[in-house]
Amino acid sequence: MTEQRQQHNEITSCEGCGVKLQTEKPELPGYIPAQTLDREPVICQRCFRIKNYNDAASVTLEQDDFLRLLSQVGASKNESLVIHIVDLFDFDGSLISSLQRFVGNNPVLLVVNKIDLLPKVTNWNRLTNWVQKRAKEHGIKVIDVVLVSAKKNQGFEMLLDKVGQYRRHGQDIYVVGATNVGKSTLINRLIRDYSDIERELTTSRFPGTTLDLVKIPLDDGNFIIDTPGIVYPSRLTELVSRKDLGAIMPDRPLKPMVFQLNEGQTLFFGAMARFDFVQGPRQSFTCFVSNGLNIHRTKLDRADELYAEHRGEMLAPPNREQIEDLPVWTKHQIRIPKGSKSDLFISGLGWIKVNSDEGALVTIHAPKGVKVLARDSMI
Repeated sequence: MTEQRQQHNEITSCEGCGVKLQTEKPELPGYIPAQTLDREPVICQRCFRIKNYNDAASVTLEQDDFLRLLSQVGASKNESLVIHIVDLFDFDGSLISSLQRFVGNNPVLLVVNKIDLLPKVTNWNRLTNWVQKRAKEHGIKVIDVVLVSAKKNQGFEMLLDKVGQYRRHGQDIYVVGATNVGKSTLINRLIRDYSDIERELTTSRFPGTTLDLVKIPLDDGNFIIDTPGIVYPSRLTELVSRKDLGAIMPDRPLKPMVFQLNEGQTLFFGAMARFDFVQGPRQSFTCFVSNGLNIHRTKLDRADELYAEHRGEMLAPPNREQIEDLPVWTKHQIRIPKGSKSDLFISGLGWIKVNSDEGALVTIHAPKGVKVLARDSMI
């Protein structure tokens, strides 16, 4: 073994961001292919992609560790601009409700991604007001809301304008968000517009020194600070297999499905979740879920039997083997008061809009731990 190889084998941390190196799990911080340990500098795959491709690939972190990192923002004496990016399709599941407690008085710019999933006739001003109201109800004070589509490259010029408007000289930019919300795309766009990153990153180490923050230098001497994607087990997308993830996460505009239901009828969303219309006058419900997810209607009094006999087959995804990997279902009984316009939200799966204001009693069945709630209608 050469002296150079011996020296590299003694390196246990990324020379770019300081993360502890590991060769087993590509999705976790610090991953480096074993065959690249002899290269110089010894940097994790994430730093390699930033340096060579301007690609700030996302990594994930458990909730407690993420919040510990986030507390550094509020504890810092220097004010920073916090950009919180959320997934419109999974808004209440991807919003970091405890954000304000950890970032203190630092201004928060809320960026809502995946607006391309909604109908083109959507009233965007009304949607912005809805987002502001929901954020406030979650205890987050936002200085502004920007609607974007990373996939369609929509709204980014507005975002850059807002960053320029709210970021004071000398401020760092923290970017925070849950997994699968489009954070990497946002980071990469900010890099292109605010940093001469190729010159900076090919001549020196990355400035980040903590376990899982990457500090990307800006032209003015400050930094874009990329935080790991936070993992929320309350999102169905964190529980399903990668194969089934494609079935429940929409990648094209939603085609809402309207069902006229009598009380005592049930809708199955594959074998992922179930909606029971328990009581109320005949009315319509609109389902905003992935177009690839099969919705099956049946009578409530035979729903249990149908599920037992056909889950994983007629009721799929997931298939029968993968169903055993999901937590058992939990019932959530929700009463929709008269005169209200409500959505029934299942984190990671979508939502069901209650179209009538006549009131209803419904039950949602979803894997244990998945967030289920009633909220004011988004659309």
